[in-house]
Amino acid sequence: MKASELQNLTESELNQKLRDLRTELFNLRFQAITGQLGNPRRINFVKKDIARIKTILKERELSGEKQEVK
Repeated sequence: MKASELQNLTESELNQKLRDLRTELFNLRFQAITGQLGNPRRINFVKKDIARIKTILKERELSGEKQEVK
């Protein structure tokens, strides 16, 4: 998922995606331990998507704080 796609989503949609990705990451890690994981690179993709979402949420939080301080 690209960051430009994520920036168009609302905060609640981003939080929902974050929850879904964290659940998926848990399941992927569990599959990796049990030897059932088909695509090991998927773990890295999910981690990067989580980081992108967290970055966008933090940027919005900081920009909101700056606007309130003025």
